[in-house]
Amino acid sequence: MSTNPNSAARKVQEALGLRLRNLRKDAGLTGRELAAATGWHFTRISKLEHGTQAPTDQDIRTWCQVCGADDQAADLIAQARAIESMYVEFRRRARSGVKQLMLAFQQTYERAEQFRIYEHSVIPGLFQTADYIRAMLSFWARFLNTDSDVDDAVAARLQRQSIIYESKRRFAVVLEENALRTWFGNAETMAGQLDRLLTVMTLPNVALGIVPSMIEREAVSTTGFWIFDDKLVALETPSASIEVTQPQEIALYASMFDMLRRSALYGPEARALIVRVQGELARSN
Repeated sequence: MSTNPNSAARKVQEALGLRLRNLRKDAGLTGRELAAATGWHFTRISKLEHGTQAPTDQDIRTWCQVCGADDQAADLIAQARAIESMYVEFRRRARSGVKQLMLAFQQTYERAEQFRIYEHSVIPGLFQTADYIRAMLSFWARFLNTDSDVDDAVAARLQRQSIIYESKRRFAVVLEENALRTWFGNAETMAGQLDRLLTVMTLPNVALGIVPSMIEREAVSTTGFWIFDDKLVALETPSASIEVTQPQEIALYASMFDMLRRSALYGPEARALIVRVQGELARSN
């Protein structure tokens, strides 16, 4: 695995090196003593600790074994694997069109059985109508200046939605009220999208919560995020798709999700909030 030149990934690489250095020091070993125990040249120890060389999985296992920290190996390996994959540039994917952005996580969706989804300004893709998808992806195609294969991308996203009807999968979803009020497309598009949301929330494997706008709340998240089982967290910025695989970080997102969920309305109360927004939409047009 080569060192990632991306500045953010570089910082993570340095943080990994610091963790390795602390393990060595906690074990009471000098760099040369660790090199002798592993059979490596002592300069390699320095490179790994300063983040100028990326460790392999076996490097980490060996390091932890010599330092008496086998229980740390899995977490360190996950951090190392995340360094090169945590930032995937949208523009690189988008060269083949927005459909490729839709297909990028296809295997992740197919493998996952437990989905925890938080969104504050959009309806989750698994619950979107065709018109809502088209309006949103048209924006992204313009923003990314990519090939306008929006129709193909809409079809790909609609096909992905079939997983919500598979009983083996569970979807815990928390939306901010703002997501109900943020328009993609026109009023007719939004009316259809809210109808769709009311239908989806009746599925037995979907738990949909809505956080009202003006309440005293336990937590606030500055970005939406998706947790796939307990293996991956995915979130998006205007320029990148971020994938978090380190167990300790995933646990933080899971904790945040639980806090957000406790502020949400469910069942009849959530339905009433959606219906109220529908009514306001109808009266304004």
